Amino acid sequence: MTRMPTDRPPVTARVFSQRFSSTPRGARLARHLALHRLDVWGIPYDSAVSETAAILVAELAANAVTHGRVLGRDIEVVLRLDAHTLRIDVSDSRGERRPPGPRTAAAPDPDAEGGRGLVLVDALADRWSVLDRAPVGKTVRAEIDLPRCRPSCT
Repeated sequence: MTRMPTDRPPVTARVFSQRFSSTPRGARLARHLALHRLDVWGIPYDSAVSETAAILVAELAANAVTHGRVLGRDIEVVLRLDAHTLRIDVSDSRGERRPPGPRTAAAPDPDAEGGRGLVLVDALADRWSVLDRAPVGKTVRAEIDLPRCRPSCT
């Protein structure tokens, strides 16, 4: 069977959306599936973009299940890839526990066991923000600007 040309415009953005249990296991699975999806989209494992995305998804998902957990509610991870940007959205159902915004995340005490997640997000993301989520909750969005030579860049 031959394929007939279509009049559809080329795909300008790819989107992956998945809900995960609001548990540490759900956060790990979110990172693994996000990296798999990026590989399918042409951003190979172990590339600079993939490694940065791995840290961002891991930190945002861990924060969502630790600080944004609502019993019986999932977290949601959405990846959006276009020609210039990878956007990572991690949403939870708790709106009242909002993280500080960009450039305001303070480094924790050197002896603290946690508190470095948003410092990493601030350092690695080209942009990030905290958004209200309808009907309830919040979304933390991080964006990575892609290299011009994508997808062959590593």
